[in-house]
Amino acid sequence: MSFPQPAGVVLTHPAGWLASGFGIGLSPFAPGTFGSLAALLPWWFFLQHVSLAMQLGVIAASFAVGVFASNWVIEKTGVQDPSVVVWDEFVGQWIALLLAPAGLPWMAGGFALFRLFDIWKPWPVRWADRKLHGGFGVMFDDVLAGLYACASLQLIYAFLDRN
Repeated sequence: MSFPQPAGVVLTHPAGWLASGFGIGLSPFAPGTFGSLAALLPWWFFLQHVSLAMQLGVIAASFAVGVFASNWVIEKTGVQDPSVVVWDEFVGQWIALLLAPAGLPWMAGGFALFRLFDIWKPWPVRWADRKLHGGFGVMFDDVLAGLYACASLQLIYAFLDRN
């Protein structure tokens, strides 16, 4: 079975598998959205149940590995921000859910807010998307979008908790 580029390249190496969110980034339709949705599974089953320190450690390690994996895909495909790379969506989505109360409504809200900020790209997300290159640039704009989503979710929680 042969795959078109970049799938053929991505599927040949563990870095490609990771960068593509274990193949999710190969979706021909909305790979970023599907990557963000897939990121909810490890959050639901593992990350929401561990300490904040553990969450931050997993996110930091995932960011570092994501920079490496994204660089590998960029080098192999020659594309600066390949849509097949969705590991950045995983990291950004997890940041969005930091400090969020457990439960599906908060997870859905974090998902929606992360997608909003990742697509809209308010400053400095847009700046990072345009000015930072390589694997670091691919990953960092999603970190910023995740921080916007996390802050927004916390504001919503604070408002609802007071009423």
